[in-house]
Amino acid sequence: QKDDSQRLLESFNTGEKEHTLMKSEAEPYTSKEEMVLEESESPLNSNITAFALKAKVIYPINQKFRPLADGSSNPSLHENPKQAVLPNQVVETSMSGSLGSLSQGDKEDCSSSTTIHSTTSDDRFQARAFLKVASFPEVLTCESFDVKLCLCSLILKDLMLLDTELRKEKHVMFIQIFKIYLTDFHRKKKITDGLLKKILLNQENDFEELQKQLDSRLQNTEMSGAHNSEFQTLEDLERKEREYSEHVIDNMEAFWKQTDKAQQDFLDQSKCSSAKATKIMMDLTEKMIAVESLLSESQDLRAMDIQERLFNWELMVKMMDSLKSSIPEECKGRLNTVSNILDHLTVKNNLSVRQKEELLTDLHKAFWEQLAYYSNECMQQSKDLILKRLERRAKKREEFRHRQEAEQECLLNKTFLTEDVHNFLKAYHELMEKHWQAQWDLEEEDDCESAEAVADLYKELYSKASHALAELVTELFLQTLPVVTSLSVRECELLKEEWQESLVPQLDKWENHRQRRWKLFQEQLLQEKELWITEYALSAVMQKHLSEKQEKIIQGVVSRLGCLSNESVSYILQKHRLLLCSVLRRLTFRRVGMAALACMRLSRKKSSLQELREQHTLQKGSSLCQDEDQWQLQKAVESHIREEEEKLEEETQETNLEFHQQLVTEIQEALQFLQQHMEQVIGQTLLQYARGEAERKSSDDGQEFKEKLVESAVESVYGTSNNISRLVQNYYQQLGKITEGYEGKKLQHLKSLQAEGNERMRLKSKEKELALKEKHTKGLNVSSTVHQRVVLQQNKILARFEQQQQIRLESLKQKLLGLHHLGTELENQLREAEQDFVRELAVLTRVPLTLKKKPSKRSKPAGEKANSKRQTIQSPEPAEKDDSHEYIQEPHGITSGLCREKSQSSHEGETEPRKNSKMLKKKGSR
Repeated sequence: QKDDSQRLLESFNTGEKEHTLMKSEAEPYTSKEEMVLEESESPLNSNITAFALKAKVIYPINQKFRPLADGSSNPSLHENPKQAVLPNQVVETSMSGSLGSLSQGDKEDCSSSTTIHSTTSDDRFQARAFLKVASFPEVLTCESFDVKLCLCSLILKDLMLLDTELRKEKHVMFIQIFKIYLTDFHRKKKITDGLLKKILLNQENDFEELQKQLDSRLQNTEMSGAHNSEFQTLEDLERKEREYSEHVIDNMEAFWKQTDKAQQDFLDQSKCSSAKATKIMMDLTEKMIAVESLLSESQDLRAMDIQERLFNWELMVKMMDSLKSSIPEECKGRLNTVSNILDHLTVKNNLSVRQKEELLTDLHKAFWEQLAYYSNECMQQSKDLILKRLERRAKKREEFRHRQEAEQECLLNKTFLTEDVHNFLKAYHELMEKHWQAQWDLEEEDDCESAEAVADLYKELYSKASHALAELVTELFLQTLPVVTSLSVRECELLKEEWQESLVPQLDKWENHRQRRWKLFQEQLLQEKELWITEYALSAVMQKHLSEKQEKIIQGVVSRLGCLSNESVSYILQKHRLLLCSVLRRLTFRRVGMAALACMRLSRKKSSLQELREQHTLQKGSSLCQDEDQWQLQKAVESHIREEEEKLEEETQETNLEFHQQLVTEIQEALQFLQQHMEQVIGQTLLQYARGEAERKSSDDGQEFKEKLVESAVESVYGTSNNISRLVQNYYQQLGKITEGYEGKKLQHLKSLQAEGNERMRLKSKEKELALKEKHTKGLNVSSTVHQRVVLQQNKILARFEQQQQIRLESLKQKLLGLHHLGTELENQLREAEQDFVRELAVLTRVPLTLKKKPSKRSKPAGEKANSKRQTIQSPEPAEKDDSHEYIQEPHGITSGLCREKSQSSHEGETEPRKNSKMLKKKGSR
């Protein structure tokens, strides 16, 4: 009779090794239907061929499918076939399965799966469902393989809650700042009490309506595609995150439009001056910039805390997995020791092969059934424990919420002056930080306590399993063996002592394996932390780049306007900075969320690669002396690991590129909103400036003085027609000389600028080409690729274009400065000519000069204002031409009015002075 004594143990170890290899290389999320699909894709799908390929597989005793003589297989009649798993359904195992396939049948199911990734399996990974959890303690009782996906989904949920809290905090802060300024106006009797309450009520209602719209959209997003409330897919999660970001950006745009509308309505109803309105809007914008700064700093710190929480969760989950896996591993090792002792008895002919197999079968069956019972009991206790703890957490959270709302209401009801706005912002933000930290500490403490409680249950399970196995082994050695064999009780006791002594080195070996696994896991976790640190650094670089680029753009736009005051320019820059801070803060949130989604996509391959590394490290450390076959096998495994690392790196780059392109698209959309909003702000500012200029010119044109001067000159009897005609002609000749001199100087200035610009462009182009050529020569070598050459050529063209644009801008600035200088000189000359004309006219007609001081006082401040504005922002060339014509036409109004009066008096046939005025009228008309 052939001795099959080792077949049971070999089959046991083979099933376990195949199960481990399946977890490390095959996809752990593959459903049974997908396994069938993968097997059906192979042309070798006949049962006979499949049996031939698996001819060397040793089948366990209680397997489900046993080979027949013809190579086919039929299920054992005593086994109940399991129902097929639906697509997108999570493959959940029993507690015995989660503890390392405690039953032989479960092990055989796992070991029969393929260890090769299929393309179909990879492509359908995003559409595969995983358990939807609301808190970390639920993950401790999760029987799914997708623990990493569950943890990352919790991170996304925490980020979304943080975003919601910061958005509500911003809304409350704006309403309170607005309320402080309204109260200040009400205290100064500039608005009524009814108007104050009406404005505040409208603002609060508008914000509530915005929040309702956002909640409704988010609810629709959550419900769409949710066919099962217990499970979710990565594809649905990515879609929800993308739509959530779109809705939040739309809400942000509506919020800033509403704040601008509220400010404008308040200023219109308060009927304050334009300067006062600009100052108030600048103050409000400055305060909101401070709010955004506080929120941005808080967001960065909290996001890092959330990421650190993920690492802590992974540590606790790894600890649970280590406890779960240690129970079946050690028990199987102890059973192997028993089997070795029985094999030794078989060799000595104290025990037959049949008897040995029957004893081992009974021992295995009794132990695994008892362990499965304890495991199910432990799992149920864990679920009950977690459920109670979650209920207790919900009650504490509700108590926290009521207490926090009371503290918040107490602070908001306090009265603050406009000088205390910064103190209010600081106090309110610190209160929100305190509330968030209390809530955070509560959850952290509860997570740790829940993990420790579940760990205690599994330690108790380990103790029960060890005790049960010890009792079964004691019964085998002290009760069964003396009856079955001819051994004495003392000999059987010695066999039991031998079994106990042989466990010591095995326990040390298992402990070393656990420590190595833990060390490898810590190294992997450290690598992930470094990746997240790099991600935060890239996010900061992105913010800085976008901020500098947008600041440069708005500075260029404002410098080209050329007519706004310092206050208006400061307001535009502040408003742009405020909106930019808000947009960048939202995009930072989105980038962190995308990093979490990318981690979820790559989690399966990372987990498989990590298990391959663990297996290779353990095998390499366990066998010190290796033969040629073992050495070749290890080399093949190392080569396979390197291939998997290359595939993972390639997939990581592809995933990061895909999310980066998506982020760039969303950045463009957000900046489009920023541009549209700033266009409206600049338009409103220009409109206010135009109205102010119109009011100033209508009050400073000196029309009243001119009319009085003409009236006095007409009534004077000393002015003759010849004198007045000669005076007017001299004045017009002087104006002609002034304008000719201005046009000549202007033409000369433009020619000199053009020559200087051409020479400057030629020199800079030559310098730039030399620098680029040197850089091009250094950057290109013999091994340079076509792509590198194309990139360098693109950079060269872009650099040349930017250089030419910068030269043109500098030339335009020089042109505007020169035209401003000429315009100022023209204004002074026209003013002097007008004053000389008025003085000579007054002397000629014997009119007192007391009225002449009025326009000089008015015109001087106007000129000073214009000069101060132009010194800050250079005005364009058309504006200078308009100013010159305006100053030329003002004295013409005096002479034409004077000539009309003289003409009317001469037509009536009055005295000689009236006849002279008739001649003046003819000259003036010419």
